[in-house]
Amino acid sequence: MPKQESDEQTRRAFFGRATALAAAAPAARPARAATTIYAYVGCYTTAARQARGDGIHVYRMDAETGAWNHVQHLGDLVNPSFLILGRGQRFLYSVHGDETYASSFTVDKNTGFLTPLNRAGTGGRNGVHQAIDPSGRYMLVANYASGTVSVLPVKPDGALGDHIQLVELRGPTGPHCVQQASSHPHHVVFDPSGRFVFVPDKGLDRVFAFRFDPASGRLSPTQHGPGIARAGSGPRHVACHPTLPIVWALNEIGSSTTTYHWNAEQGVLRPLQILPSLPPDFTGESTAAEIAVSSGGRFVYCSNRGHDSVAMYAADPRTGLLTSIGWVATQGKVPRFIALDPTQRFLYAANEHEDTIVTFRMDQATGRLTKTGPAIHNASPVTIAFGGGA
Repeated sequence: MPKQESDEQTRRAFFGRATALAAAAPAARPARAATTIYAYVGCYTTAARQARGDGIHVYRMDAETGAWNHVQHLGDLVNPSFLILGRGQRFLYSVHGDETYASSFTVDKNTGFLTPLNRAGTGGRNGVHQAIDPSGRYMLVANYASGTVSVLPVKPDGALGDHIQLVELRGPTGPHCVQQASSHPHHVVFDPSGRFVFVPDKGLDRVFAFRFDPASGRLSPTQHGPGIARAGSGPRHVACHPTLPIVWALNEIGSSTTTYHWNAEQGVLRPLQILPSLPPDFTGESTAAEIAVSSGGRFVYCSNRGHDSVAMYAADPRTGLLTSIGWVATQGKVPRFIALDPTQRFLYAANEHEDTIVTFRMDQATGRLTKTGPAIHNASPVTIAFGGGA
């Protein structure tokens, strides 16, 4: 059988099974108010990841208490390891850990339910993060294992097309002989203007900056090249201040957070500050994982795997420089992912090895976090995307 025909049959079978499972979900509920919030949780599923997960789970969130109610399970998916919502929150997109494709799903805005739409090739292996451009016409994917960033077209019906550009990330590798043997892009983030894209590369100790052409969807490097991180720090994820020319980078290997000044005219990232993400009396092994920023840029949060905590920082409103305001335990092992919900009242920590998602209430004045409510049980959780709340 020709390979192309075989791949297409596999694809049809894949989505046929997923659609059948989606159809087996509870009957659609009556339409709810526009303020209803849904949480979409992706997980690792394979033995190679020592995972226990089984696909994507959908929850309805109580905006007052932060509690979740399970409404759908979409199974038969391989490592749906990062999820984002697209145009008008009508579509959800997943990359798949250790695989070479991304998937799209339609979202029923009345129920939050997902229905598989299609999948498309990313041109690289182990997509770990994706971002939709402001026009909604393109999706960018960071391919961790291949050291590339790919651009996929998003069709008017929300479906994905195969990649139209593949950018290889190059440079000297970092000193860590295992974690930095090659390029490992781990994140792809648009700046607030939508004209630039940041890609932290854990393997090359760099934060790449690209110009983005909204007409063609193509990426081109800035004139001055990437921001250079401290050797061996391993930049993993970045976040932008909503109004200041500030970019925060979370360094996985170095367990630290770097504050950069961003000069958009010259395309230059200039480091201003490095703070540890771990308390000074912690002497064990730990790596940093995720960064989250409050909507006004007042508070920054970073997760630590090993110390199993969230580091809390206050950001200076004039300079963007950070000050530590403490740590809070995530009540579980390996918090790979954290996120603030759309109401900005709660932060959720996904404890990958504990099979739990733990809710924290955020103090609006101080930024400090306090655990609230029982843990949500979800096997091998590694990502959360929030929908609704408009």
